[in-house]
Amino acid sequence: MPTLSPTAAVARSYARIAAAHSSHVWISLQDESAALNEAWGVERELAAGREMPLAGLTFAVKDNIDVAGLRTTAAHPGFDRRAVVSASVVSRLRAAGAVFIGKTNLDQFATGLVGTRSPFGQPSSALAPERVSGGSSSGSAVAVAEGLVDFSLGTDTAGSGRVPAAFNGIIGLKPTYGLVAADGVVPACPSYDCVSVFAPTVALSAAVLRIASAPSERYPHSRVLPDTAPLSAPRDPVVAIPQDRDLTSLPEAFRTAFAGAIAQLVGRGVTVQKIDFSPFAQAGRLLYEGGLVAERAASFGRFLAEHPEGTDPHVGRIAAHAEEIPGVTVIQDQQVLAELTRRGRELLQGVDALVVPTAPEHPLMTDVLADDAGLINTGLGTFTNFVNLMDMAAIAVPVTHTTGDGAFGITFVTRAFHDQVGIDLAADFLREPPALSTTAGIDLAVFGAHLHGQPLNRQLTDLGGRYIDDITTATNHRLYLAEGSPPRPIVAPSASGISVPGELWRLPLTSLARLLTGLPAPMGLGQVSLSDGRTVCGFIGQVQGVERDITSFGGWRAYLDAAGEAAPAPLPVHA
Repeated sequence: MPTLSPTAAVARSYARIAAAHSSHVWISLQDESAALNEAWGVERELAAGREMPLAGLTFAVKDNIDVAGLRTTAAHPGFDRRAVVSASVVSRLRAAGAVFIGKTNLDQFATGLVGTRSPFGQPSSALAPERVSGGSSSGSAVAVAEGLVDFSLGTDTAGSGRVPAAFNGIIGLKPTYGLVAADGVVPACPSYDCVSVFAPTVALSAAVLRIASAPSERYPHSRVLPDTAPLSAPRDPVVAIPQDRDLTSLPEAFRTAFAGAIAQLVGRGVTVQKIDFSPFAQAGRLLYEGGLVAERAASFGRFLAEHPEGTDPHVGRIAAHAEEIPGVTVIQDQQVLAELTRRGRELLQGVDALVVPTAPEHPLMTDVLADDAGLINTGLGTFTNFVNLMDMAAIAVPVTHTTGDGAFGITFVTRAFHDQVGIDLAADFLREPPALSTTAGIDLAVFGAHLHGQPLNRQLTDLGGRYIDDITTATNHRLYLAEGSPPRPIVAPSASGISVPGELWRLPLTSLARLLTGLPAPMGLGQVSLSDGRTVCGFIGQVQGVERDITSFGGWRAYLDAAGEAAPAPLPVHA
């Protein structure tokens, strides 16, 4: 997380932008003096004691997202509107201390996966200048990959927040539809448009999502994380992957890289099973080849027809085609999509994530510019187009980069509201520390058989619980041995007690209710005072006077050690 002061971070960003060899990344920049004033304001807030979790970070915004006082172009010179109000996601990030630097290039009206469909120029990959940056969020990805900003916002309808991440060797986090409000975003397909996050690490992308996730009164499709949403990947995750026949479009080097990535997952304790990918592929084709593309005509078709100058020819043809689609075709394809989604969910029963290549190839810039039919762009959506259509979340991570074939990455795709599961799997794959992307859930203090490595810990992990930290109670608790199997302690308040060591876990609210219904007497839940002054929900019990007092051992683990019990196992990977 941040190591620089806000003003130092801003100065570094502008210095790097001035020295950067890359071109066509930016459509507009905030004046440096204005950014420094913003940073000074953050420093004043910090000095006043305000908590600002993103202080010391700079960010960029794709230029189809409104920032008050700046123009929004959607990469069309004629669109050029000056925003009066910022998108709510931008306001939330700035309120958390992040300083806005500028607005980035994109495929026009967010329609493309190549990053070349912009009259403002074509950014190239930060890893391979002869290859495309990917789109549509081209500039946002390159700005992060080249260290010009700490993180950036993109949008993602068909893969625009994932393909550029793969082509630039960074993280691309696409949340569940509606978790991040998309008010102030120029629509492409509003039924499927998502705001996405680019960052150099899983941890930073999760930290940004933690701030960005919030409903907005200005956005009718806002959703909130339900009380049932898991807060951690399971201890023994299961992932699905496409069958070999579904990977034939990949060059040999990419197939080898994908096999290596899957072997790495297996080595980390993940169970892998192959599934039929065809329902996902068929769903993905509906976005551009079926009736669903009509949404693009509704969003910007009339504008392009009235402003042919400055219109990218590929985007213009897509919009013109979309205008001709009959309404009955749209309804029919929505019904087809519903059936394909049902089949896909059936295939993923008992599976925690679907792992796919992010893109089947990393094209050369010259090949894309010569591809008048747009076939390369179409192919790039093979493993991305279906995600939003089927209401899923995704996080793209880098795997490798070769001079012969370009950059390759994989994507963890999860069902809606299981964003944290994908984030945990991605962090573990990259051997990064765990990162929490939400403030949802309720904290639970445990002191005995539910500690990690103990017999009942799996109850917490199976319920989507997540380890937060080691804790100790205030010095007014005693420890007693409860009868039963497995053995467990009773933590009870006392006038003469000790600080009892334990762990703090976070559970979905409904999971806590399920846990409570299964607690045997005399165990229960109550308020526990911690040594740091907090009061949290925790396991406590009523002492009957016949239990053995084991307070003198100093904690449950110490008691087990003295009693000759087996030492606890290490903390689970996804805790």
